[in-house]
Amino acid sequence: MEVSTLPDITQTQVFKAPITKVWAAIATADGLAAWFMPNDFEPLVGHAFHIDAGPFGMQSCLVKEIEEPNRIVFQWGTEWTITILLEEQGPSETLCTLHHGGWRTDGVTEFGMPHGIVRDTMNNGWAGLVAKLGSYVEA
Repeated sequence: MEVSTLPDITQTQVFKAPITKVWAAIATADGLAAWFMPNDFEPLVGHAFHIDAGPFGMQSCLVKEIEEPNRIVFQWGTEWTITILLEEQGPSETLCTLHHGGWRTDGVTEFGMPHGIVRDTMNNGWAGLVAKLGSYVEA
């Protein structure tokens, strides 16, 4: 049986910051905590970690890919995949593209909410988080 999917959430922004600074913000526990959520992340493929999603509790994640300083992929829960791509645009500019995939038309979160509703909410949330990442790395 074929599973019907919803489009990935994609947020793209150019930051006025060197790629090394943006990498530190996405590939360290302290960096992620500054703009995303408190966590116990380590940049090691296969590392299981948790993010503190506040009212949604501790969420399990797993590092799937690390290609310093251009790509990080982690699984969030059992279905979602977060991919962050960095591309140097010059000595002090970095293109950042975030993809949040794993959305199914028949998907339901562990909290009983349909993926379609959660996806729309998280699309807006990611827009704010990527902007917060930009403010953090440009400071």
